[in-house]
Amino acid sequence: MHIVIMGCGRVGAALAQTLEHQGHTVAVIDRDPTAFRRLGSGFGGRRVTGVGFDQDTLREAGIEEAGAFAAVSSGDNSNIIAARVAREMFGIENVAARIYDPRRAEVYQRLGIPTVATVRWTADQMLRRLLPSGAEPLWRDPSGGVQMAEVHTSSAWIGHKISRLQDETGVRVAFLTRLGEAVLPTSQTVLQEGDLVHVMMRTDEIEKVEAAFAEGPEEGGH
Repeated sequence: MHIVIMGCGRVGAALAQTLEHQGHTVAVIDRDPTAFRRLGSGFGGRRVTGVGFDQDTLREAGIEEAGAFAAVSSGDNSNIIAARVAREMFGIENVAARIYDPRRAEVYQRLGIPTVATVRWTADQMLRRLLPSGAEPLWRDPSGGVQMAEVHTSSAWIGHKISRLQDETGVRVAFLTRLGEAVLPTSQTVLQEGDLVHVMMRTDEIEKVEAAFAEGPEEGGH
């Protein structure tokens, strides 16, 4: 996958290097050309000097061929504008924006842009939003028979209760990450846009669980 990153600070540079090591092609945008020094001489991706929400700059970075876009500059407004341009003008589905002010994150979530508040930021959270597929193991019991994993959840589950998700997939939801905070769900908790779902499941049922989470609720269910 080709991925475009706006912002070459410590977060942007680390994200770019990680993604490139995973075999993706990467382009990094920053208005300060000296910022690209953080990438190191071994970085093989594109370095594009410019403003990350300018359409011509985005095109130079290969946004038209990209599968994901991350806005991790030092400005909340720039990040959200760039993320919206990538989503709305170029149709990029996997978009994430870093937000310094967590109080504003909920507002941005309602615009359909997954956000990661800086105070709770981890590379894993950002990567999972850009590359949302399958299950990411977080813990296994000593026998290897049971594990906790973050499982990518289809948008078709949004608006449905966690209890239904558990009943139809056979897992137990351990907790959610919502707007950068861990949430312990109850039977009445409803899945919201941007939630990261962490579940306990049998290791030999991973493929079945991944498929059920990806397909959405069964038709006619309650």
